[in-house]
Amino acid sequence: MASHPLSPSTESVTALLGMLAYGELVAFDRTAVDARLAPDLPRRARLSAMAAVEIANYERLTARITELGGSPELEMKPFVGAIDAFHNSTAPRDWLEGLVKAYVGDGIADDFFREVATLLDPIDRELVLDVLHNDEHNDFAVEELQSAIEADPAVANRLALWARRLVGEALSQAQRVAAEDDALTGLIVAGTGDLHKVGELIKRLMQAHADRMTTVGLSN
Repeated sequence: MASHPLSPSTESVTALLGMLAYGELVAFDRTAVDARLAPDLPRRARLSAMAAVEIANYERLTARITELGGSPELEMKPFVGAIDAFHNSTAPRDWLEGLVKAYVGDGIADDFFREVATLLDPIDRELVLDVLHNDEHNDFAVEELQSAIEADPAVANRLALWARRLVGEALSQAQRVAAEDDALTGLIVAGTGDLHKVGELIKRLMQAHADRMTTVGLSN
């Protein structure tokens, strides 16, 4: 996607950062809870360390919102309903479901923010890209899931169904956000140029998701 020649409005940037900040806050809560599902102490400690990174990212994002003259609480508030609804309807029942949720849900969200980051000015683009999940986060989930599937191939079907449910819920809540938040939607439409290109963005997100599923052995 090419960068848009016009700088986005401060309102749209703080809306985007607010959405990402609330996502990081919830990710901290969720990762800390998922750590308790870990089958041993080393993996519990590793997930807890990832939770610490999430809360540090939250603090960086809220600091930037404040710097831009916004209120972190007010910027996050419009996204609380949709993000909470997604997580409340997709609570993992065990360690493996938690890993799939992190791998699939975080992967789609990260891909979306990488796309939208191209529409931002350099300082905000770099911040957004810097707080997204790194390779260690993804590699951990991939290694754990591949090992579990190798040990018991029967779990692949269950986890593939779970992944499809996660995607369905994520798309449903994304549509809700698009309908309710004019500033964020305006940023995407203005940056991509037209609704046709928004459709192309969605296709790229779905292709990246399919590639992730294949990598971990959960292809449809």
